Amino acid sequence: MEAPKHHLTKPSNSLEIQPSPPEAAPLRVLIMVASIAAGVQFGWALQLSLLTPYVQLLGIPHTWAAFIWLCGPISGMLVQPIVGYHSDRCTSRFGRRRPFIAAGAVLVAIAVFLIGFAADIGHLSGDTTTKTPKTRAIAVFVVGFWILDVANNMLQGPCRALLADLSGENHKKTRTANAFFSFFMAVGNVLGFAAGSYTHFYKIFPFSKTAACDVYCANLKSCFFVSIALLIALTTIALSLVKEKQFEKPEEVPGKKAGVPFFGEIWGALRELKRPMWVLLLVTCLNWIAWFPFLLFDTDWMGREVYGGKVGEGKMYDKGVRAGALGLMLNSIVLGFMSLGIEFVARMLGGVKRLWGVVNFLLAFCLGMTVLITKLAESTRRYGPGGPGTDPLPPPPGVQAGALALFAALGIPQAVSFVH
Repeated sequence: MEAPKHHLTKPSNSLEIQPSPPEAAPLRVLIMVASIAAGVQFGWALQLSLLTPYVQLLGIPHTWAAFIWLCGPISGMLVQPIVGYHSDRCTSRFGRRRPFIAAGAVLVAIAVFLIGFAADIGHLSGDTTTKTPKTRAIAVFVVGFWILDVANNMLQGPCRALLADLSGENHKKTRTANAFFSFFMAVGNVLGFAAGSYTHFYKIFPFSKTAACDVYCANLKSCFFVSIALLIALTTIALSLVKEKQFEKPEEVPGKKAGVPFFGEIWGALRELKRPMWVLLLVTCLNWIAWFPFLLFDTDWMGREVYGGKVGEGKMYDKGVRAGALGLMLNSIVLGFMSLGIEFVARMLGGVKRLWGVVNFLLAFCLGMTVLITKLAESTRRYGPGGPGTDPLPPPPGVQAGALALFAALGIPQAVSFVH
């Protein structure tokens, strides 16, 4: 990622606005800004590990859960370009990036509150505790969930842009800043998945368990309390200690518009791309098409396919979800170490391009292994004295170890996807 520069160049008959190179900030400043990723990713980790099972407890059919998650790609496609366009041109006295980061953090807090209290708000609005689907709770949850995804995209883009600004024209420092951002994402993941796998977290906030919110819901709500506190604390510290200069827009040439709307700029850039770049974009697109089903249904896969449980029936589904959260924590640990050592690994393999190719093959292999693990779990499924139709016994240790190893191995390609 090349650092933004703010200076003016004057072609033959037009004036173009470009950013001018700031001095590179000290490493401790980059670390403070990158640490915001830990607060952001704590909330994402809770989404990935607990929300798909949670929406089914509210009564949303399994097949419809994926449609709710569509807000992530849609908001990423629309919100990040809009926020990036306006943050590049923001003339606030607080700086270009900091107002968007602060607004994103506040919106995340509001959204998390709506999601955590969706069942309680729905109950107060007329939902019954015995009937599903809980339509009012679902409505509150969906609104909060979409706000959360929009806010997260609003927050992460300016954070990365601020890191690029603070890195100046030092490309090595830019790569280091991205590596620290990825590292703190892994830290947030570890904390979030650890919290999601702990079944008695709600006891820290005993008021979270209500008539409309059972233990599972109360655990999620309690985790969100910690998520809000962590994000607000890290954001406040970073924005208080890191200063930005006010950006002043240059005067426009009379009779010439200041610029093309950002979607026009994107379209213009795409038209000029060479064939190798189109191939790179296509592979990246396929890469994320492969990632999203796993990221959305990983803990649900553990609960249903590996542990053989059913939502709301018996204890095995919940045990599988918690085992999935443990797997995601292992994934984040590998991701964190890989993020810090990615330059070394790239040199060992002969360059970044070769590393990127290797991890794409590793991703394909790991995702293919989910089929094998599912078949092994089905073929070794055991039941108690009641036989089939009752809650199954946990899968054999070998199947559990294989599933957890799969989660951990996927941290390697994930780290490369985040940093490069």
